Amino acid sequence: MYAVLFDIDGTLLTTGGAGKLCFVETFREDFQIAAPNGDVPFAGRSDRAIALELMRVNGVEPSEKNWQRFQAGYCGRIVATVAGCDGSVLPGVVDLLDRIAELSHVAVGLLTGNVEHGARAKLAHYGLSERFAFGGFGDRYDDRNDIAAAAQQAAEQHLAANSNGAGPTLRGTMVIGDTVNDVTCARSIGAYAVAVATGHASMAELAASEPDLLLTDLTDTDALLAELHAAQVA
Repeated sequence: MYAVLFDIDGTLLTTGGAGKLCFVETFREDFQIAAPNGDVPFAGRSDRAIALELMRVNGVEPSEKNWQRFQAGYCGRIVATVAGCDGSVLPGVVDLLDRIAELSHVAVGLLTGNVEHGARAKLAHYGLSERFAFGGFGDRYDDRNDIAAAAQQAAEQHLAANSNGAGPTLRGTMVIGDTVNDVTCARSIGAYAVAVATGHASMAELAASEPDLLLTDLTDTDALLAELHAAQVA
């Protein structure tokens, strides 16, 4: 069996800034910080890493207790925040998921910096939640490479649970994402890296990270699907 792991924001969909807005609202309401300052990057990182860094630069102790406090507030707000923002499923995504679903040797999951509740809330709002049975999420890890390892382990567990005793092994993994960090974490688990320029990173920035496949968006995926078909006969 083969696993395909998708990033969410900038790869599958855009939420109109819902994630950042929810961060701001949570810091304002739960930590009394009106406008979290500091040039803290969001793209390609885990929610945990972002929140803890924002705490550091805003004078809040980056403790496990404060992370849990932040996570509770964020998860309590994200559904309404996503509903109030103007986003969309990105071009080609639904067709690609439909075509991958036809491949009996491929299991589809997530590799995202979102906490799991946030990931599911975003996907549910745009009608994609049922497409992904497993994944690695940003609840526990600061480092995206650790999320990648967790996603690959989740793929193996998913295959074992659905093997009917046959015990299929995970013979390969593909990671699809829109940032340099997605390519880097794909390399960390020995995966085939697909970079798609539908997020904030430019084609040039993504090309410099040397992915196995670079796409402008997910409407032209013949090469991606050819790789999946090749994995069936490898």
